[in-house]
Amino acid sequence: MKIKELLEENPVIAAVKDLKALEVALNSESEVIFVLFGDLLNIKEISEKIAEKNKIGIVHVDLIEGINNKEVAIKFLKKETSFKGIISTKSQVVKAAKNNGFIAIQRVFVFDTLSLNNAKKHLMDECDAIEVLPGTIPKVIKKLAMEASKPIVSGGLIDTKKEIITALNSGATCVSTTKKEIWNM
Repeated sequence: MKIKELLEENPVIAAVKDLKALEVALNSESEVIFVLFGDLLNIKEISEKIAEKNKIGIVHVDLIEGINNKEVAIKFLKKETSFKGIISTKSQVVKAAKNNGFIAIQRVFVFDTLSLNNAKKHLMDECDAIEVLPGTIPKVIKKLAMEASKPIVSGGLIDTKKEIITALNSGATCVSTTKKEIWNM
């Protein structure tokens, strides 16, 4: 399945920050799980739990303790885990992920015009999708969506159904949220 189809079919992505949230996500309707925690010792087990439930795990590699931002770390994740994708704020990590057969998501923070322009540059990069934070700024999502041929994931500060609808109506392909109460929408 292509990344755009995957994200369109799963408009609400469970983003998990600990094992307790992971257990809730594994039993939710969300088919895609963004993993925002872990370390070198437990990351394989985390990925296997997700795979056992036939869900797609995408790990934010910058947040995994004991794993650096070198290509060898990406190769380790490819060889030792069941993750299907990588999220990173670092372009070289996203490129390495793509080169190693992962879904590659570039995470960008937009807080002013300069960061918006930098986010637009990533639309030309080798990533499969862009995650924009905070996800509660419809104006920014609209601007990026107008120029994007790649899926836009709206993430960060998404707490309500209304915010999900606003993000999707602004051009986001899907949203990622740590708010467990809205994972089953």
